[in-house]
Parts: sequence; structure tokens; C-alpha cells
Amino acid sequence: MKKLKQIISSIAAAALLLATAPAAFAANTGFTDVPNNAWYAEAVQYVTDNGLMSGTGNNQFSPNAATTRGMLMTVLARNAGTDTSNSNPWYQVGMDWAKENGVSDGTNPTGNITRAQLVTMLWRYAGSPTADAGEDFADENAIPAYAATAVDWAHANGVVNGTDGNRFDPQAGATRAQVATILRNYLAKDQNNQTPNTGKDSKALVAYYSATGSTKAVAETIADELNADLFEITPVTPYTSADLNWNTEGSRVNREHENEALRDIALTQTTPANWSEYDTVFIGYPIWWGIAAWPVNNFVKNNDFTSKTVIPFATSTSSGMGQSGELLQQMANGGTWQSGQRFSSGASDSTVRSWADGLEIGK
Repeated sequence: MKKLKQIISSIAAAALLLATAPAAFAANTGFTDVPNNAWYAEAVQYVTDNGLMSGTGNNQFSPNAATTRGMLMTVLARNAGTDTSNSNPWYQVGMDWAKENGVSDGTNPTGNITRAQLVTMLWRYAGSPTADAGEDFADENAIPAYAATAVDWAHANGVVNGTDGNRFDPQAGATRAQVATILRNYLAKDQNNQTPNTGKDSKALVAYYSATGSTKAVAETIADELNADLFEITPVTPYTSADLNWNTEGSRVNREHENEALRDIALTQTTPANWSEYDTVFIGYPIWWGIAAWPVNNFVKNNDFTSKTVIPFATSTSSGMGQSGELLQQMANGGTWQSGQRFSSGASDSTVRSWADGLEIGK
């Protein structure tokens, strides 16, 4: 949530103006209704790889479908680290999260979202800041009373420039393709602005714990792209498939989830060789119950990260990063911690490489 708030104005500006831009390269999203060369293809691939949006069924994304209130609630909830994968109906978890966090009253989740509603949700998500009224829109009288302050905030901060004739057009909406593009543009820009170490002599390490192989695949791709060293965080007692089955009552992960005292996982090796030589350390893990898988905890607790840049990355089916990186930082001894990145369990090689390359480590 913190990262979204930092650049919330950029999202709203793009959403309200419905600005879209052609993708620079073709992308294979796997959806039958998203052509590889469509202007929104890379955006769709990005939001699905990062668990922000998903398909609508029958291997389709429905790019031209209107975005509903429930969709936006769910997207924001996922980005905040809430697991929506078992929501029934699909919007329930996102709706509950939006209500609990004061983003929405949760009504009409299947209704198409309007510009007035979109501005209001983003304004509330930003903390409901005060704003001067400023210059009125030509259709000022058409703006609902509940959205008046939110629109003033958006207008005063350069978020809204109006449509034709200086109209706000409060009842207009946005398609799923447009929303995907908005999310991809602002998140990718924020990630690519992270330049933890641009020195040519920088040395990087990619440390990771992988339960099923997904995190390992991402870690190996990052290491290959950046010519970094690899270090696997390995429990003394490895997790079996049965241990990892959270659907089984009494399984190892369920017991550890329910009892934090059981999460003190002994590792075969805590500190990598030549630890002092690394300037940048990536820490990868799967998301378990909205946080970093706890086998990484003792790696973080037992190493000195002073003078190192630390970049967490996570894999999950649908959950976002949440506060996983922040919680690890609280355990750590020093270090400059970045916000990190979440990848889907089946993230494409190009998605991972693009993100890693954008960090400009060693360049």
C-alpha cells in the first residue's frame, strides 16, 4: 500500500484521462482475446504476472470490458498484500478489505466504476487529504457531493485536466485494458527508478528460499541477468510436499503458521561465503499467509546488512508483496532496503529480466 500511495496521483491522472500508450514490444499473454501486438498486451502480461489482475475465464482477459468497483477494490487489496485467491464470490475479500481500510463502502461491487467513484477511492486510499477548490470544471454541478473534495484534490494536484470542454465527466468509466496499462506504467516506472548501486565494481548476491521451485527459477534468472552469485537458503529439515499442503489440517506449514514458536527454522548454512564482498543482496521467497516464508527469517536475522542494499522479491499465485519486505527489514541488522518486487509463480523469463535490468546494478 505504501508504494501505491507514493505515486497515487500518477495512477489517478492516467485513469481519469484514460491515457494509453502503445507497447514497445509484442507480448505473449496467453489470453485468446489479447493479440500479441495489441497496445495493451505488455500491460496485461505485467498485471497478470504480478498478480494484480487475472483473467475472466475461458482463457480470456476481456480487455474491452468495463472495470467494476469490485475489480478496483480487489486490485488495490492485492497490491496491499491481501490474498484474494479464495474469495467467494470473487470480489468478497477485496470488498471487505476496502471497507475495513476506508477505501469504499463496499456497495455495488459488480457495478461499473465511474470516474467520480474512481477518484474517490484513490483519494480515500491516499488518506483523504484536504484540498482547495480551485477552478471549477464546466460540469461542476454534475459532480456528486460525495466526490466533491476528492475531485478538488485531484484537480488541485494536477491529477485531472478534464476532458473535452474542461468537463470532468463524472459518469465515464475505464476498460480493463486501460486500467491494466495504468497499473503497469506507474509500477514499472517506480521499479525502474530504483538504482541501488550503479558502480561498475558492484557485486551482487541473490539469496533465496524456494518451496516448490518457482522462487528458484526467478532467482536464477535474476542472477544470470546481473551476473550475480547465488545462495540457496536451505532448511536442515527440508519441507516435503505433504509439509507444504496448507489444505491439510495439521500439516507442517499449518502448524508453523498457527504457532510462531515453530517458525525458528534451522538452516544448513546461514552466511554465504565472501559475505563482506557483496554490495547488493537480493532476498527471494514465496509468500506464505501474506508474509515471507519463514525459512528466510534466520538468514535475515543472522547476517549483518550494514552498507548493503537489500532488494526483496517474492513469488505467489495471487498475493502481493504486502509488508513482507518491511517485516524482514525489522528483523535485519542494518541495510538500505528497497520496496522489492512480486512475481507470479509462472513469471516469464522476459518479465524477470526486464525488472532486473531496470535496476541498473553494475552499470
